[in-house]
Amino acid sequence: MKTLKVGIASYQQMKERSMAIARGEYKPKRGEPKVWFPSLEAFAGILSEGNRELLQIIIDNQPESMTELAELSGRKPSSLSRTLKSMAHYGLVDLQKDKKGRIRPRVNYKDVVLDLPISKSQNAVAA
Repeated sequence: MKTLKVGIASYQQMKERSMAIARGEYKPKRGEPKVWFPSLEAFAGILSEGNRELLQIIIDNQPESMTELAELSGRKPSSLSRTLKSMAHYGLVDLQKDKKGRIRPRVNYKDVVLDLPISKSQNAVAA
């Protein structure tokens, strides 16, 4: 498994960055984050201790369905589904549908690295 590099950027910063890329004014540099969170709080929420434990359960057990994962984790299926959809939005997990319609969660990365400059002048998303 690979390492995912993430950054923090406001919606406005991400919009400006995306537009600059689309206009050809900015080319993302090698090593830049591939995934951006809107705030440090959003990052902390997605990768809370409980959610990291959930990712470890998926890695260790390779559940065949959300039902199996709910049993393994002790979480309610509806809560589990919301959490995994949020994680999938950021690319942390894949939710693969099998031939029987069951959703199989799979973890995409072994580590997450946060790129967080202290100074606003070092903003990694500035074009």
